[in-house]
Amino acid sequence: MRRIFSSPRTAALLILVASIVSLNSRAGAEPVGQLTEPIHRVALEEPAEETPQVASRIAVAPPQPPFDLAKLAGEHPLMPALRMAQESLLHLDTSIPGYSAILRKQERINGELRDEEIAFVKVRHHPFAVYMYFLSPCKGRECLYNDLPNGEKGKLVARDCGWKRRLPPMELDPEGALAMSGQKYPIMKLGIRGLTTELIDVATNDVNFGECEVQVFQNKINKRPVTQLVVTHPTARRNFRFHKAEVFIDNELRIPIRYAAYLWPKKPGDPAPLEESYTYLNVTVLDNLADADFDKGNPAIFKR
Repeated sequence: MRRIFSSPRTAALLILVASIVSLNSRAGAEPVGQLTEPIHRVALEEPAEETPQVASRIAVAPPQPPFDLAKLAGEHPLMPALRMAQESLLHLDTSIPGYSAILRKQERINGELRDEEIAFVKVRHHPFAVYMYFLSPCKGRECLYNDLPNGEKGKLVARDCGWKRRLPPMELDPEGALAMSGQKYPIMKLGIRGLTTELIDVATNDVNFGECEVQVFQNKINKRPVTQLVVTHPTARRNFRFHKAEVFIDNELRIPIRYAAYLWPKKPGDPAPLEESYTYLNVTVLDNLADADFDKGNPAIFKR
């Protein structure tokens, strides 16, 4: 029989070359700079053990952006982004009555950056209602909220995880101390629409002042093409809430699906510390959400 390897040394060399070629092939499989997030194939799937970090920016400019972000002569650099946010809000109100998604959020509260929370959420815009099932770190915790018929705030209905699940669901003031423990905003502000209105409020304030830089990139989150806006205030002023903010607009859904804000570094050259971030993955538009979907008596809620 003909021998393929003439000697043990030759065989080892060929194996090493084959390994290098294989590694290079795999390394080139994913686009450079692509943002990645774990894919949750079912609503209540276990979160990934390791959370990939979302890249802060990637300078890939297409010939023609999917949104009109042209700056008019003499206007503030933030005005195109403000117009886009207003268009997103109108789109949410006219074309997206509700949705489900995986929410990943991380917030700095009283100066301390808390651990990231991951939850399955279901949201209806009008009248506003939200259901949350936490996947991490408090797997099994559930929250339910409905606006009252007159538009006033209702009660937050919650059931905790672990042994506390044996207790009946509690009704809480959504802005009370217990409901707000470990949370930066009340549940009435949760969701993509609440995020969009907050972006509009911040931008409406910031266009009254200078010292603002805006950059636009094309990027990906969870393999979905997005337009990324990076807004920077180089100098800390009382007028500004953040040093840098990143907004990622889904190019197909035309709504923001990620927002991250960073504070000014304590010393030049230090990384900007994260203040808050919210990412909505696997957004599925739902146009048939009914009152029963947010009824605490529904067997599908608080019965898992």
